[in-house]
Amino acid sequence: MVDNLSPEHRHRCMARIRTKDTDLERAVRSSLFRRGLRFRKHVRTLPGKPDVVFPRARVAVFVDGDFWHGYQFRHWENGLSEFWRRKIRVNRERDLHNFLALRAMGWRVVRVWQHEVEDDLEECTGRIVRAIAESRASHGLP
Repeated sequence: MVDNLSPEHRHRCMARIRTKDTDLERAVRSSLFRRGLRFRKHVRTLPGKPDVVFPRARVAVFVDGDFWHGYQFRHWENGLSEFWRRKIRVNRERDLHNFLALRAMGWRVVRVWQHEVEDDLEECTGRIVRAIAESRASHGLP
């Protein structure tokens, strides 16, 4: 796949892509809120600024797009230009670094993928709820 845009045009296109409050994030947050859960959004003091954070339970949730975060990347990376391969590899490395940093700080990390949210939002929400319950139990919280 050849990138047929000039660097300036590519920059303008990339700058318009939302990184926070995407439709997927809003769907997950709405589902959690309907279940009575309250949370923080995009906590800057945590590695990776997780999309949804439950501070007392120490659970951080990332809602990741399949393309941008490279879901099953090895199966389709050869169809991309070097620019995109490099960009997605860097995203994946940063994701791993943030995951490990959060775990080292004692946080439970839940990652839900775009296709999972689109296929079964309630199951994704259920995974988050179970992680919160398990984390609360392990920390002796109600």
